[in-house]
Amino acid sequence: MTTSDNQPALRETSLKRLQANSVLRSDENGIITLSFLLLPEYAMISLLSAIEPLRVANRLAGKTLYRWQCLSENGQPVFASNDMALQHHHAMIEVETPRNLFVVSSFNPQKHINQPTINWLRQLNRQGCLLGSFDTGCYLLAAADLLDDHPVALHWEAIPAFEETYPRLKVSPDLFKISANRITCAGGTAVLDLIFELLQQNDNSSLASSVCDQFIKGAIRQKSDKQRLNLAHSLNIYNPRLLSVLALMESQIDNPISLNQLAKMSFVSLRQLERLFHQFLDCSPSHYYLKLRLHRARQLLCESSLSTPEIAAASGFNSTSHFGRVYRKHFGITPGVQRRVK
Repeated sequence: MTTSDNQPALRETSLKRLQANSVLRSDENGIITLSFLLLPEYAMISLLSAIEPLRVANRLAGKTLYRWQCLSENGQPVFASNDMALQHHHAMIEVETPRNLFVVSSFNPQKHINQPTINWLRQLNRQGCLLGSFDTGCYLLAAADLLDDHPVALHWEAIPAFEETYPRLKVSPDLFKISANRITCAGGTAVLDLIFELLQQNDNSSLASSVCDQFIKGAIRQKSDKQRLNLAHSLNIYNPRLLSVLALMESQIDNPISLNQLAKMSFVSLRQLERLFHQFLDCSPSHYYLKLRLHRARQLLCESSLSTPEIAAASGFNSTSHFGRVYRKHFGITPGVQRRVK
């Protein structure tokens, strides 16, 4: 540790100012309590990335600024995606009405949506509770019609399926989004950056920086920072024209662009385009583009409840039968089998 437990400047933080400036709701005593509704298969890194900075903030401030509690539908432990479970949970309907509730989810979010939980969330909304989500927890809020007119941030891998399931909602690629009574976050370590932002909003930038230092984190990311490594770093490719084509392909999965048009839009000839793909990716442009579309289809088969024809269309295939043949040739199984073994 490099920061002393006793910092007079931090201890002078006023709970009244904390309550006045924070988007989070304070308890009657001015302390902020965050409640986390855990759904099965949630990502534990998201939960701990929220709790640990709050613990450190309390320690550095020399007093309790934040409290937290973990909730489940029935009070029983919830197993995370790593097959681990925390010991202490409260049944959601047995606790005092939460003022700040975050739904924490990750894998198979639609599998864990049920009407009693939807009704409870709607009741919390009517009572003025701030509602939020980490990772795919937004599925539950969307199913309860609680994200209309609010931007939604979620894990980049889950965005395609979520957009197909809830096309009316506005999805953001940001790390997190904060709006009136709603906070959504991509999950993972992006939750750390969200908590730092909330600490800063609580009129305590110095505390946020000190907590950040405790986590040996070089900087606090802004909400608009990218969730993923850019194409150049992830593929180790730095040819600007090839990168332009790859970005176009990724942005047009459902409505593929012809190779001639891709070449024209990137100011290269078709022959040059072919050479670039073989030189840097060891395949043809058409093969690479098809692979992108098929991997999107597999993602939707595994993570959404869309029908096979809907998934075929969302992956740029006009014919369901053709989609099935191409999918089987590439993955060795049919779309139907893929869905059953997901």
